[in-house]
Amino acid sequence: MSEHLDAKAVEVLNTNDRGGYTVPTARLYPYQWNWDSAFVALGYGAFDRVRAWTELEYLLEGQWGGGMVPSILFRHNDPDYFPGPSVWQTQSSGQSVPPMPSTGISQPPVLASVMRELVASGDDYDLERAAQMIDQVAGWHEWFQRDRSIDGVVATVHPWETGRDNCPDWEIGLRGMEVDKSLEPYQRKDTEHADPRQRPRQDQYDKFITLVKFARERDWDQRLFSDESPFLMADPGIHFILLRANRDLLELAEQVGNTAAVEKLKPLIATAEQASQQFWDEQLGAFTARNMRTGEFSGGVSNASFLCFYADIGTAAQRQSMMEHFERIQKSVQFLMPSWDPAAEGFDSQRYWCGPVWPQMNYLISQGLAEQGYSQHAQRVKQDLSQLIQQSGFRECFDPLSGEGCLGTEFSWTAAIWLAWASPNKQELAA
Repeated sequence: MSEHLDAKAVEVLNTNDRGGYTVPTARLYPYQWNWDSAFVALGYGAFDRVRAWTELEYLLEGQWGGGMVPSILFRHNDPDYFPGPSVWQTQSSGQSVPPMPSTGISQPPVLASVMRELVASGDDYDLERAAQMIDQVAGWHEWFQRDRSIDGVVATVHPWETGRDNCPDWEIGLRGMEVDKSLEPYQRKDTEHADPRQRPRQDQYDKFITLVKFARERDWDQRLFSDESPFLMADPGIHFILLRANRDLLELAEQVGNTAAVEKLKPLIATAEQASQQFWDEQLGAFTARNMRTGEFSGGVSNASFLCFYADIGTAAQRQSMMEHFERIQKSVQFLMPSWDPAAEGFDSQRYWCGPVWPQMNYLISQGLAEQGYSQHAQRVKQDLSQLIQQSGFRECFDPLSGEGCLGTEFSWTAAIWLAWASPNKQELAA
C-alpha cells in the first residue's frame, strides 16, 4: 500500500509541475502559491534535489523590491481563477513594482525552515543553493517586521495572508468591517471547482475582495495597508512560523559565514520572542489570534495555536495548558489535528479552515511537539495524517471526524508531505 502511494505521490508532483514551479492542484489553484511551493520542495527533495531548489528559486523570482514574497505569482492569466491579476493590479503600483503580476499580500514564511531541512538531509550542493538564497529570504523576514508588525507582533491585513483563509479566528476582525458598497459584481470560481459547502461563505468573500480593493486604492503601500486596514489581526500562525524561520535562517547564515544576515536576524528573533506573550489568552489558557484594533482574542483554539511548540514559546504552565487542550481535542475527533476546536463556535468538519485536518499543519505541529519532548503526541499527529492519506488519498485536507477527503484532489503539498515525512518508506525514498 505505502509503496503504491509513494509512486502516486511522485506522479502527483510531476503532473502538477509547470516547468520549474508547481501548482497546488489543477483548475482550483492554477498558479504558484507561496507556502505550497515551500512544502512541495520538501517532497521533491525526497527524489530530485535539483528540482527541489528550482521550486524555491522560482518562488523568490516574485519577490518585491521591498522584500515581500507574495502569496501567489500569476505567471500567466487563467480565466478559470478569481481573483486573478486584473483584480489585484499590483504591477500598476507606484510602490516597489513586483517583477511579475502577483497578489499584494504574503503568506506564512516557511521557506527558511524548508531550506534548513533540505540542507540537513543533503550535502554540499544543498548548502551552496541555500547560501545563494539567504539574503533574499532575510529581506523577506525584515519586511514582516517593518511593514506588518505592531509593537513586535506580526499582524496580518487579510485572512488570505495567513493561509488559514476562513478560520473562525478571523470572525472578530471581519465583524468590524463593512463591505465596500462600490464593489463591482464578480463571479467566484472556487465554488465551481469544489463543493461550495466546503468553501468560505459569500459574506466572508465579499469582505476578502473589499480588502483587496482597499489596498489597491492605496497603491499597495504595505505599511499604509497595515496602519489603516479595517482588518488587522495578530496571527499566531505567521508569528510562530516566522520566529522559527528566523532561527533556522540564522543557523544557515552562521553555517556559511554570512555575517550581514546574522546581524539582521538576531534582533528580529529577540523582538518576536518578546512579543509572543501577546498571543496568550489567559481566560482560555491558549495562544490564539487577536484583534489588533480592539485587543479582543478570537476565543478559540486552532491548529495554529499548537505551533507554540514549533516556535519553542511558552512557560511551563502555558505548555501544560496547551497540552490539556491537545488531549481534550483528541478525545473529540477521530483524526488530529483539526483546524478549529470542535468544542468552539464555528466548527465545521468539512468547511475549509473551520475544522478539517491540514497535512502541512500536522507536519509542523508534530515536529514542534517532538522537539519539545512530547514524542507520543507527535507520533499520534503523524500517524493520523498517514492514515488519512492511506484512507482518502492526496486530498487538500480531511474531515477529522470521518477521515473523508475534502476540497482539492491530487494535491501537491499532501503528496509532498507524504514523501518527505508521512510515508513509512521515507528513509528508503531518501536513499
